[in-house]
Amino acid sequence: MTSLAPANDLAELKRFVVAQATSQGITPAEYGAVLDGVVDDGDGGPGSWVRRWSEAGERLEREGRLLEAGRYYTMARFPYPSGSARREAEARAREVFARWAADFPGIERIEVPTAAGPVAAWAGGLSAGGPSAGGLSADAPKPLLLMSGGIISLKEQWAPVLLQLAEFGLAGVVTEMPGVGENPLPYDLTAPALLPAVLDAVADRADTTRTFALALSFSGNLALHAALADPRIRGVVGAGLPVHDFFTDRAWHATVPRVTVDTLAHLARTDAGSVFDALAPLALGPDRLGAVDVPVALVASARDEIIPPSDTDRLRRSLRSLRLRVHDDVHGSPRFFPQTRLWTLLTVLRMSGGPLDRRLALGAQLRALDRL
Repeated sequence: MTSLAPANDLAELKRFVVAQATSQGITPAEYGAVLDGVVDDGDGGPGSWVRRWSEAGERLEREGRLLEAGRYYTMARFPYPSGSARREAEARAREVFARWAADFPGIERIEVPTAAGPVAAWAGGLSAGGPSAGGLSADAPKPLLLMSGGIISLKEQWAPVLLQLAEFGLAGVVTEMPGVGENPLPYDLTAPALLPAVLDAVADRADTTRTFALALSFSGNLALHAALADPRIRGVVGAGLPVHDFFTDRAWHATVPRVTVDTLAHLARTDAGSVFDALAPLALGPDRLGAVDVPVALVASARDEIIPPSDTDRLRRSLRSLRLRVHDDVHGSPRFFPQTRLWTLLTVLRMSGGPLDRRLALGAQLRALDRL
């Protein structure tokens, strides 16, 4: 039996899910086949958003394609689990990912202690114990890549990248925004404390004094806050992150898509009419941005309908060190996702001093994509 849930604007759902589906490797033909059969946003009824995506996930699960099935269940709970059917889809996304990850010893589930309870995360490349004598063993703690998605991203979406980090000389942890998935924290001014808490939790198994944050969308704002307070964070790489005007510009607020406002309200545990007032303390003014003393790199979208262009301009004016890449696209730059993926990883490796051969190879791949 399903419970009643507030319906989202179906046209918005279909428009904004494209960036999420693309980032998960779901092709236009594949997501189009699902979306064509969606007729409403009911809580799990025939033809509903959650039912259509879940049915596609179930078919993949029966075929043993667990990682792909999890991606479809993740789309089913998009943008957040507002009713029983979406909550079930989110639980299934976690469950099939855990079954997939069980075949890869390089990935492990960890829990980060917080005042609100444990925050679950996925990790890879952590050493077996504390630092070895002289730090010379093959199991010596590695620099840490701390990854987090935006307000609609489960950690399981990004966790497969953990398998690739060993070749770059990095350990990694993938977590979620406060209020997303298994993160019980509220999204408010206390939220940036999550990142130092993650570093504390793995400090004996990674070189957290050399931590680099790959923080997408709204988690990028948290990473900038955390970098101001925690010297272990040595660089921030983000994409489409809110800085100041998103939180304070009332004229801009009137243009923000309903699905974004409702999702933020859910994470902040407030209502849509109060959410911008609740989140206003997260705005970063020029004085605070000017105090960020680590390199920052950003992918911005020239036609972003969520993050105002003035926020990117603020970063240009105020940060001491900014590397900027702009794509002519909407929020998340779905048409340029392969370029964003390569550029963000390459930038992390440049910041961390990663292997030169890997940097050269990634640079060559990026230049080839840019020529297309």
